[in-house]
Amino acid sequence: MYKAVIIEDEYHLREALSILLEMVASEQIQVIGYAEGLPEAVKIIDRLKPDLVFMDIMLKNGTGFDVLEQISHKNFHLVFTTAYEEHAIKAFKFNAIDYLLKPIDHHELRETLYRIAGKKSEYMDFQHVIPPSSSIAKKHDRIVLPTIEAMHVVQLKNIIRCETSGSYTTFILKNGQHIIVSKPLKYYEDILISPNFIRVHQSHLINTDFVTSFSKDGIIMMLNNDTIPISRANREYFFRIMKNEEH
Repeated sequence: MYKAVIIEDEYHLREALSILLEMVASEQIQVIGYAEGLPEAVKIIDRLKPDLVFMDIMLKNGTGFDVLEQISHKNFHLVFTTAYEEHAIKAFKFNAIDYLLKPIDHHELRETLYRIAGKKSEYMDFQHVIPPSSSIAKKHDRIVLPTIEAMHVVQLKNIIRCETSGSYTTFILKNGQHIIVSKPLKYYEDILISPNFIRVHQSHLINTDFVTSFSKDGIIMMLNNDTIPISRANREYFFRIMKNEEH
């Protein structure tokens, strides 16, 4: 049985998460405490020493990251809850932190709990927890791509482009390797942010470092001789990027 605490400054959201936990894992998780703000969160974590912490990012008088800096007890599984998808999720995906977007879906909650159960006694390395930042991609040089066969650690500088097909994305690498992952391109677009990576088409995201030429009618030639179309909606932005008018 996991002992859990919920750090959330909105009462109805605390109650909703508590009810969801009761619904999906009543025999595995016991909620032993709640906190609304920074000082209270630090005290309750250090005093109750939970196995599992659900923590909102934006609290009344600080952030969840402030809590992590001040606590002494750190041997627990961390699940961030957030309504701010854009920057936060980029940080979480890079660092393999569990997260849930509000409003929390019970199916996603169950999947998160399955992942935590699989980790057993492996806790988060808090020194690698990075606050949300618009420059988050600049602080990382690799990404982990999960497939059925293995977890592939890929240097960002070696990704030529990504191509989507339904709910799958293919990564085409500099060495000619193709890695297919079971997530849509939008998922990785939120990680591989510009200026180096640009979504030029509904089905294509490219690394501009590998562009060798492009035409006015919207065709890109990549270093590996792949040709990629540029959608009309993205042409003006792409041309500005390549001409260094914005960066």
